[in-house]
Amino acid sequence: MHSCVLLPDAASYHPDTLDLNTDAKAAAYWFPCFRDMVIKFAKQAAKSQAEDSTAEERAEQFKTAYLQQLDDYQSNIANNSGRVILGTSELLKLNETMLRRFGFTDPWRNQKQLENASAKARLKLRLEEIDAIQNPDDKWTELVRGVLAGNMFDWGAQAISNILEQDSSFGLHSALDRIEKRPWLLDNLDNWLKRLRISSDQPPHKCAVVFVDNSGVDVVLGILPFVRELLRRGTKVLLCANSEPSLNDVTSRELSALLDECAGECAVLSSAWSSARLLVYANGQSGPCLDMRTLPRDLCDAIAANETDLLVIEGMGRALHTNLNAHFSCETLKLAVIKNRWLAKYLGGDEMFAVICKYEAIS
Repeated sequence: MHSCVLLPDAASYHPDTLDLNTDAKAAAYWFPCFRDMVIKFAKQAAKSQAEDSTAEERAEQFKTAYLQQLDDYQSNIANNSGRVILGTSELLKLNETMLRRFGFTDPWRNQKQLENASAKARLKLRLEEIDAIQNPDDKWTELVRGVLAGNMFDWGAQAISNILEQDSSFGLHSALDRIEKRPWLLDNLDNWLKRLRISSDQPPHKCAVVFVDNSGVDVVLGILPFVRELLRRGTKVLLCANSEPSLNDVTSRELSALLDECAGECAVLSSAWSSARLLVYANGQSGPCLDMRTLPRDLCDAIAANETDLLVIEGMGRALHTNLNAHFSCETLKLAVIKNRWLAKYLGGDEMFAVICKYEAIS
């Protein structure tokens, strides 16, 4: 594992947005939140291996072990304050670590397969909708909105899982209607649109590295149309997905298989995929967040070799729980929908499904 070459100074990089060891209000909210969440995760784990007679018992053991570690973290806050950062990323990663310890390697696998199949069937229609938009600014606005709406499909967020469980017809257009209307909580969209207007001193990006989030609607109907438009501009794209399963996040292996199938729906994607202008890499992560100090060597080498000049980070885990305040040595676009009312208010918003669209030029 290696520090990303996009980090100006790896020593000063701290991915976590919150530190529960020093932020009493955040700790008072998140510890109970994770205690509630683990109950749902334990049920999902048992359900995913319902044919195994030991699944219920192992799921209960997982829950007990997770809660014990959570108690240990909370009881040590006084000792660790100011010495060790305890971010929500650690508690999210702990969930995956404990699930694997008790034999649950991919509890959302079947759900991911169903959602990928459903999204693939709708990809061609979504691309036709995008292509019907003539104005470049309007087109890119819809592409960004599509990424944000796709990011709603997150089974790790209680507000979203409630919607998905109650409404099987909830899709991309339903999500587009639910996300915050502009101006967004953090809204740099106009700056991003301005950057995309090609001129002699503002050429298209050479290479974009894109850290993706969820399976299904998110990656297929949100990310792929966005990436397709980058490819059309002549930008090479490195898609980075989790090395190991985490919630319903897509893994690099799953993403490669998805692209094999989705390329058949679009000539642009097909050409880029077959010519290696569109590539997939594992990001070295086993949880839903992103630590740029722990990327695999082959990904770091590819980022450097392709002279990457655009970093796109998507999702609450990667762009909000981590990296929201981090600075990088290339242009950066951070996109996420906040699926937690407390966190939206903490960041200065007052609306469920508030939007983070943070574009940062090179300083």
